[in-house]
Amino acid sequence: MIRWPLLLLCLASAVGPLCAAEPFEISARRIVGTPQTVTVEKDGKLVTETVVVTVAVESTRKIDAAKTALVICDMWDDHWCKAAAERCGKLANEAAPVIEAARKAGFTIIHCPSDTMGYYAKSQARQRAKDVKKTEPPKPKVIEAPALPIDDSDGGCDDATPVKSFKAWTRQHEAIVVDEARDFVTDDGREVYNIVRDRGIATVVVMGVHTNMCVLNRSFAIKQLRKWDVDCLLVRDLTDAMYNPKKKPFVTHAAGTQLVIGHIEQYWCPTIAAKDLPGKK
Repeated sequence: MIRWPLLLLCLASAVGPLCAAEPFEISARRIVGTPQTVTVEKDGKLVTETVVVTVAVESTRKIDAAKTALVICDMWDDHWCKAAAERCGKLANEAAPVIEAARKAGFTIIHCPSDTMGYYAKSQARQRAKDVKKTEPPKPKVIEAPALPIDDSDGGCDDATPVKSFKAWTRQHEAIVVDEARDFVTDDGREVYNIVRDRGIATVVVMGVHTNMCVLNRSFAIKQLRKWDVDCLLVRDLTDAMYNPKKKPFVTHAAGTQLVIGHIEQYWCPTIAAKDLPGKK
């Protein structure tokens, strides 16, 4: 169990914690494929084949709060899909105390509400992100991954009568506070990379929506960060997918989200539980 009260003794200043916190242990989950030889019957004959069996593997790793950034992906104030907006609002309220405690523990907090930078034009946190020393990212790594295990070609909205998509959001959800004295606001992957390198960040923890879309594909999100060789962790219970159960594989919305999480665990990065982060009991 993580001893967060010890970390929270380090009160936060404008530039970081006033005392150095000891690295803490956290359980990270990955899906690992293991080749196995099986014998099957084909055309009346027994033949030997190699199949890949996947299992969830938990491992313990140490995290240094002062070298960890928390990226909050597209947790907007509204969405064109009302069911998605409702779930995002719930997630934002659950995430708020986690984010606040992580900040006090020494995490770098990066708010990434895409397409809303106009709202934050006069924000100190927005200007702080723009002012960070620029660092040229490395040539992106090639990471092979199959298609997602869900069909989101219809936009993924599970409203009873979905509407055509439109930009319904204007800002980040109000439940999530931006600390103007410490945080960063951006929707630019290059700026996130600048922050990571300038502050000596070793691990980026990602939470937010939507798991199969923005959380994977934004310029500041998991795929691009992993291609730039940045270590990432997804908070698996502070995320949600855009998936309509009327599309393949015809499972519930919650099950669809879990399938995407499993895909990320197998091909992109480990996941962690919010209970292992500050603010979650």
